[in-house]
Amino acid sequence: MSKTIYDIAKAAGVSIATVSRVFNDAETVRPATRKKVLKVADKMGYQPHVYAQGLARKKKNRIMMLIPVMSNYFFTEILRGIQDCLASHNFELNIVNINHEEAPLSQVENVLMKKWAEGYLLVSLHFSEDELKLLKRYKTPISLVDDCSELFDSVSFDNMQGAYLATNYLIKTGYKKIVFLSASAESIPIKDRLEGYKKALKENKISFDEKLIITGDSMERDGFTEKSGYEAMLKILQLKPLPDACFCTSDIKAVGAQKAMRETGIEIPLISFDNLTMAEYIGLSTVHQPMYTMGLNATKKLINRIHNKGVDPSHEIHQHELIIRSSSEPVLIKNVAL
Repeated sequence: MSKTIYDIAKAAGVSIATVSRVFNDAETVRPATRKKVLKVADKMGYQPHVYAQGLARKKKNRIMMLIPVMSNYFFTEILRGIQDCLASHNFELNIVNINHEEAPLSQVENVLMKKWAEGYLLVSLHFSEDELKLLKRYKTPISLVDDCSELFDSVSFDNMQGAYLATNYLIKTGYKKIVFLSASAESIPIKDRLEGYKKALKENKISFDEKLIITGDSMERDGFTEKSGYEAMLKILQLKPLPDACFCTSDIKAVGAQKAMRETGIEIPLISFDNLTMAEYIGLSTVHQPMYTMGLNATKKLINRIHNKGVDPSHEIHQHELIIRSSSEPVLIKNVAL
């Protein structure tokens, strides 16, 4: 059975109020008493609950992470960075899922109004500037992750330039007919990545072809799933003539796309986007997006904002890096089904 402050008080021969004051760093406790209580607590293996400490100080010591969905490797990588940052600070983390199909702004406002936390991390919610101005009214520390605004601290990535880099690499390698394996067209990252793809085509005097924008039928999680990537690649492999190469808009989709190529026996060079941990182990060429660092640094900004509310918002935009592995190498096109 875990120990409580009642057990500590009894063992140390002091009142419960004294134990509480010790754990809340009250200056009214004598040094000798403080030392005695802490020694007893350490011997019993007692760790004061962070949130309970916060209540005693009339603070919450809680940070909330608001995200559109949690079952996604992208958010897991960001979460690792957030948790590693919080490990060295006296804050707990709560995660709230925001349903993009049910007025996400209202959901976020509802959370902010309840004042459940001292600060909030808004991850990949992609609100407009007018919507963010509405959130500014709540006068609470907010840090944006995978988004950018002059109104709040933010850490983001240049999606357009990353997609441009990947597409341009494929073109310079010698491929001209490059298919864009997409997720939901309404997704902000997809809109930016499509612009980067178009920019590379234009600079290399290659006509944009709407027919080379291919999506899967499954739109769960905005189409950022293995299944959607698998479905899209099956469509791509039926195109006549076959595209020279593929720019895939996420590593997760690329996993499904590679499965489709293995099953059909038809392969085309492919570059993806994200550089999740598993990308190295499946030979996936990809645009490196520093998700862990983004989560870590956004949390640092938020904690600084909590302690220094008057400072100007700071912004961090991570630049692109292309990681080349075997998936983008020229392949001998074959069809074992024939």
